[in-house]
Amino acid sequence: MTKGPPIGRLHHLLNRGLTILSVSASRTTAFVVIGFYGIAWTFLGHMDWHGIATMATWMMTLLIQRSEHRDTQAIQAKLDELLRAHGEASNSLMKIDEKEPEEIEEYRKNTQIPPN
Repeated sequence: MTKGPPIGRLHHLLNRGLTILSVSASRTTAFVVIGFYGIAWTFLGHMDWHGIATMATWMMTLLIQRSEHRDTQAIQAKLDELLRAHGEASNSLMKIDEKEPEEIEEYRKNTQIPPN
């Protein structure tokens, strides 16, 4: 956990929680949960056209999230292989995907080659 003021720790926990949530939304379990929710809504509540539209929106959101996660993982695997194959590459880059997005942006900003 990050040391520092309570706001810094809260910020770190929030970022970590959002990352876990976004990865969880790309799993098959998320589709099952939404499916059971839709079935329960149908039998226990009042499923009208608004409910059907809401369920369709949730399912499309999960499909998009899953597709994005799959693409990102494929790109990451290819980049890891390129780093392994290139002898001069920094091994520290292979674990950069475990960092928070803000840390990755900061790393990229600090390592950009200035234009000629």
